[in-house]
Amino acid sequence: MTINIAPGVFDIIPNDPETWRSSFLWQYVEKVMRETAAQFGFQEIRTPIFERVELFKRVVGDTSDIVAKEMYAFEDKGGRMMALRPEGTAAVMRAFIENQLQNQSPIQKFFYICPMFRYDRPQAGRYRQHHQFGAEAIGSNTPEQDVELIDLLTTVYTRLGLQNLKVYINSIGEPDARAQFREALKAYLKPHFATLSEESQKRFEQNPLRILDSKDPTDQTVVANAPSILDFLSPESKAHFEKVQSYLKLLNIDFEVNHRLVRGLDYYNGTVFEVVAGDLGAQNSVGGGGRYDGLLKMLGGQDLPAIGFGCGIERTIQTMLKQNVTLPADQGVSLFIIPLGEEAQNECFTMTHYLRQQGISVQMDYSGRKLNKVMQYANTIKAKHVVVIGENELKTGEVDLKEMATGDVIRIPIKSLLNILKIERDSADFVRSWDEMNRPFDDPREAEYFKRKVEHAIKETQKITNKLKTSLESLKTFLDNV
Repeated sequence: MTINIAPGVFDIIPNDPETWRSSFLWQYVEKVMRETAAQFGFQEIRTPIFERVELFKRVVGDTSDIVAKEMYAFEDKGGRMMALRPEGTAAVMRAFIENQLQNQSPIQKFFYICPMFRYDRPQAGRYRQHHQFGAEAIGSNTPEQDVELIDLLTTVYTRLGLQNLKVYINSIGEPDARAQFREALKAYLKPHFATLSEESQKRFEQNPLRILDSKDPTDQTVVANAPSILDFLSPESKAHFEKVQSYLKLLNIDFEVNHRLVRGLDYYNGTVFEVVAGDLGAQNSVGGGGRYDGLLKMLGGQDLPAIGFGCGIERTIQTMLKQNVTLPADQGVSLFIIPLGEEAQNECFTMTHYLRQQGISVQMDYSGRKLNKVMQYANTIKAKHVVVIGENELKTGEVDLKEMATGDVIRIPIKSLLNILKIERDSADFVRSWDEMNRPFDDPREAEYFKRKVEHAIKETQKITNKLKTSLESLKTFLDNV
């Protein structure tokens, strides 16, 4: 009997026919996220895949959809109620408090890339196990910190090639402002209660702000003329939000104030933001977050300000594909070795090990199938080069190195394979760097700096060349006297 995958989840596999599940593409996206986060000064944090249910109830709120109907909860053998992680912030806050990370530095910045779990109706870009890139900054309550998080998120999207992105921002202020706004919003919504969706009617008493976030068309029509929370902000919150806007303008980040943006989780306060792309239908948000000052104190930690975001990796990749972003090529292996005969099999096995130890990606054929079939396989795994080694190659110490992309073949000594493949591996970055120096410079001082570097490189190269000439003469003398 065949056992199929559970609903709402998927496999990430090599060479996926649908492309978006291809592991090399995920590796590329995660690499961009990791490198960008590191450049912004964020360090990786990894938390367990499950936590105590109480953590999420306290952080996310009993009235949220996550706790009410989406959380994967279970009782372990010790009688403890556990839940698969539905979102990242709660676990990071728990880890921050438990490991006393506040003692390491006054400001801590973390990022994570990990799976999350929600029992949700599967739809475009939304799965029961989904993957998230998130970042959290703890210890700073400045507008600059708010904008740095938005800048990090939009920089990741830009580097991945996403276009036509829009940043929406809002401020939902401090608790007193939200309490006043809540009453004003309920007063506005009460005459329209009968026309609200069933979900929004449930939220009316428990969490009316979430009605502003409803995707139901009727609800959206009702809230179109609802009061704005921006009218209830304290002078301090208004000044903070205005400063956020000025910094976004300073960085040329395209944004729009949306006074109905509240985000989906209860712990947010102050600045909130969302990045959207128009390529995923109704589910068009690709990432978002906001400030959650007070959350650490609520969990028993110090009263430190904090802000963070979450970014769905599935939606990011699917948006890249829908926008026809230029994707990286699957790099494949540098060399595929095909042995012919038992003696060659042993030699090639040893050679494969040696080349791998030198940092070269190598595969070897173990199947012993016909040569044309093995060559087809080498092409399937996107091998850059292929060598066939049999009795004649072992005797002469030479092989035909075939470049698969061009079909070019060159006869080389077997001992030269390592040097050629290492130079091939390293040459791409080398060529890019020298091409960069050949472009026109904006300032003569830039050109002067690199002129000196090139002059120094030439002098060092000349020294090496002279040493090589001396070595060559010594070798010639040795060979003449043999």
